[in-house]
Amino acid sequence: MKKKVAIVGAGVWGRTHAFLYKEHPEVELVAICDQNIEKAEKFADQFSIPRVFVDHSTMLDELDFDAVSIVTPDFAHGAIVVDCANARKDILVEKPIATTREDLIRISEAVSENNVRIMTDLHNRWSPPFAVAKQMLDNGELGSPVSAYFRLNDVLWVATDMLPWSSKSSILWFLGSHSVDTLRWFFGDEVETVYSVSSSGVLKNLGLDTTDIYQTILTFRNGCIASMENSWITPNTNPCVNDIKFNFTGSKGMVNLDLSNNQMIECFTQNESKHPDVLVNHFVHGKAKGFAYESIRHFIDCLVTGDEFLIKLDDAINTSLVVLSILESAEKSIPVKVEYFNSD
Repeated sequence: MKKKVAIVGAGVWGRTHAFLYKEHPEVELVAICDQNIEKAEKFADQFSIPRVFVDHSTMLDELDFDAVSIVTPDFAHGAIVVDCANARKDILVEKPIATTREDLIRISEAVSENNVRIMTDLHNRWSPPFAVAKQMLDNGELGSPVSAYFRLNDVLWVATDMLPWSSKSSILWFLGSHSVDTLRWFFGDEVETVYSVSSSGVLKNLGLDTTDIYQTILTFRNGCIASMENSWITPNTNPCVNDIKFNFTGSKGMVNLDLSNNQMIECFTQNESKHPDVLVNHFVHGKAKGFAYESIRHFIDCLVTGDEFLIKLDDAINTSLVVLSILESAEKSIPVKVEYFNSD
């Protein structure tokens, strides 16, 4: 019997989820929910979805289904995740899983009490360059972890045009979640303390009340250290929407990734030059490809087979706890110890 799935959030990334659900032969997309009824109805027409809702609580009360994708703005994740867990739905939620400690606690309790399966879309673990580098580490080629540097920035357009809610969020939630999870994954350990500084002005001068950039030092429990940079003021002329540099040093070797300047394919017309994305999310013969799709496809496959998700609940919760500590450190200009739920 097909798994019945609903989506909450009819934005750009909600469409990303819908493409993957529609491709899978063992899944039926049964509902779309969005506070904007016109947007939801247009979404439903595009993907031939039979039911449209403007309130997720009404959808949970009226419709029988198995799983849900939560693709709302990040600050709205918490309550929806809790409600869906209490309704005993399996859940795929976009990163971050939640943006307050209170919501993280409520999610942890609801998931445990209702024995539901949940995965957060921290899709950098499916990025081929990072996955290959991690395999080198796992194979022993690099020795034991020592240090890392991770620069993950966005072009200005993301904050000014792509996200109408950027003033209600932070680049740390939007990209820093990926940065923290990737570093936790490589070091195989949890962050102990963070120290962060920030700068504002560029976006505020454009009428957006959000911080431009954070630079953070992370110390892990096993003694490893990392530097992390996250901003969304990179010039829009950058060949890639992301500005990505990653260095990982082990006791026996080192890897460097420079993914900011995609020159695998270049296109020149009378009006523009561009570098089409062939890594993150694109289509080949009408099928969704790229690592940002592969994480969603992984959730769907595991939903059908019952296999474990690669991203565990603790991965998502601890990543958000680290980001909260970074925000506190930058605000107070002091080092902050990360307080986990079950800290020793």
